[in-house]
Amino acid sequence: MSNLPSQPLLQPPTRWVWFWGLALLLTLLACPGLTEPTPQLIASHLGIPWGMAQWDDNHILVTERTGKLYRVNLNSGAITEIIGVPEVYARGQGGLLDIAIDTSNPTHNCSERWLYFTYSKPVAGGAATTLARAQLHGQQLSQWQDLLITTPASRTHKHFGSRIAIRNDKLFFGVGERGHRPNAQDLSNHAGKILRLNLDGTVPTDNPFRTTANAQPEIWSYGHRNPQGLCFDEQGRLWEAEHGPRGGDEINQIQPGANYGWPLVSFGKEYYGPFSVGNGTELPGINGPVKVYIPSIAPGSLLCLPQGRANTTRLLLGALALKHINWVEINEAGEAVAEIRLQEALQQRIRSLLLARNGDLLFATDSGNLYRLPGFSEHSALLVR
Repeated sequence: MSNLPSQPLLQPPTRWVWFWGLALLLTLLACPGLTEPTPQLIASHLGIPWGMAQWDDNHILVTERTGKLYRVNLNSGAITEIIGVPEVYARGQGGLLDIAIDTSNPTHNCSERWLYFTYSKPVAGGAATTLARAQLHGQQLSQWQDLLITTPASRTHKHFGSRIAIRNDKLFFGVGERGHRPNAQDLSNHAGKILRLNLDGTVPTDNPFRTTANAQPEIWSYGHRNPQGLCFDEQGRLWEAEHGPRGGDEINQIQPGANYGWPLVSFGKEYYGPFSVGNGTELPGINGPVKVYIPSIAPGSLLCLPQGRANTTRLLLGALALKHINWVEINEAGEAVAEIRLQEALQQRIRSLLLARNGDLLFATDSGNLYRLPGFSEHSALLVR
């Protein structure tokens, strides 16, 4: 895989990248039907809407970082608070984080589905990123179960992760290294890792470190700084986006048992000066990123779009620092070959992304707004033709 530092709009490590990037840009500029759509405001006053999941055709569930859960009507914008969320550690970057719904059993009605949450749980020693599940009946959560309270707990207020991705009967979620860099390379804890569990919270028998002495059996990959994007593409490949330090945000294709290098290698700099983090940008035995962002865009979310050209993957990232939606195409060889920056004029921190069942793109911002881009699935497909 190639390591592609990002500059605004396009990254040109090869002539091929220049070609596709320029072609995409010219397509947007030249074709009236492909001009960037104007977002429609659905709802506001949602605090910091951290995660979203579609409940039914007309409603989504939205987590709010301070510990509230809302059901939002996509037609009217009406907001209903759901009760039953436990106390969360809502300090710094902590709070009620992601939400995902298990829809693997089509015979289950809404009240029988499990809703999965990640949140920072107040515990002895500070707070710990925790995976939980519950069911929703009317406006009330019931049967709340903490499935995994990750270790170590920490009094720091940062790098909790955490996004959830479900595929078939397995659940994946990311945990940040909690601001203590050595955690990411230490298999005896969960911090700085992507974790994999069965939907009931038990450990799959084929996890790569299940039989490794002193390793946490839930670990799927390690060497991550602060992963806040996780999704599966249509080919079943798992993609992750994580915050680098000052520069060096990454998109990674996640492989079981792989080490992604933090803090041994990085494309970023120390916050206190112009000094590189780690020992360069690559080392033997380290999986390099598919794409690197310099300067940082601060990716707060990741969405895998329906497939474009054959054997390509299209990703959307919500950018917190540079305030846009980042569209990336990855070719069959695992190389990021094009990038477009959308909704820059809105100038809002994009926190969460969701592709609705009808093809609309929903996105939420740290200003508490929920927006819709109608027909985004069809619009995005035209970008790669």
